[in-house]
Amino acid sequence: MDKRFIPDSELVLRDDGSVYHLNLKPEDISDTIILVGDPDRVQLVGTLLDEIQVEKHNREFHTITGLYNGKRITVQSTGIGTDNIDIVINELDALVNIDLKERVIKDKHTSLTFVRVGTTGSLQPEIPVDAPVAAKVSLGFDNLLNYYAGRNEASDADMEEAFIKFISWSPLLHRPYFVHADQQLFDKVAHDMFYGITIAAPGFYGPQGRYLRLEPMDPHLNEKLQKFEYNGLRITNYEMESSALYGLSKLLGHKALALCNVIANRFRGEFSADYHAAIKKTIKTVLDRLTA
Repeated sequence: MDKRFIPDSELVLRDDGSVYHLNLKPEDISDTIILVGDPDRVQLVGTLLDEIQVEKHNREFHTITGLYNGKRITVQSTGIGTDNIDIVINELDALVNIDLKERVIKDKHTSLTFVRVGTTGSLQPEIPVDAPVAAKVSLGFDNLLNYYAGRNEASDADMEEAFIKFISWSPLLHRPYFVHADQQLFDKVAHDMFYGITIAAPGFYGPQGRYLRLEPMDPHLNEKLQKFEYNGLRITNYEMESSALYGLSKLLGHKALALCNVIANRFRGEFSADYHAAIKKTIKTVLDRLTA
């Protein structure tokens, strides 16, 4: 059977053969990739590496590849939001699973390992600021995965239905989805951390229940979210990227885990005094466990 040719308009490459947004070539990345939102945080992770071999920038996408404990690691910034995750995961996958010269999918599949390290606001009062929280499941409020075939295979349908019924989900909103973290990766990296269901929201203010001048559609949403429980899992926190990371990784055959340091406890009204030091400690823990 002839392989599907991927035209220039679908996979955009630069003149040097690198993928368009990330400005990367296949040899620039490792199969183990730490994802951070903030481009400046890439440099923070870089200070912990033993050696830097590659460094590239384009827009909000900053990439470093180097060595830690003798293992090659890539650190990639994504910027904010699931729309950026759509770009990053698809282009990183293209680097290893598409022949960029022939523009066809390779016969042999390469699986990447993604660990997102970010910041978050906790929805449970017992989770203190500066503690890392791992997303055992990511709950997508963002709609991105709904654009892909296979969405229903990636999402936990029973959890989805239970949530929609419990929250009385508005028909004005797109359908939420639930995707599980890779279990082996969770056990390796996050076994002793707080964990639960992490919401990926499509915005920082109204979608996370914040009220400045515009009132949220459901001013009691966070109170309902705090009370939802399914098979012993509760909703622990908000962030803005994990659902697309988990969903796309599952559909593309990659391993994914997201963990975020709590910088604010929404119900206690607390904010971290020095979240930079706390997240550096978490990043080092992740590096140590990924390379053990």
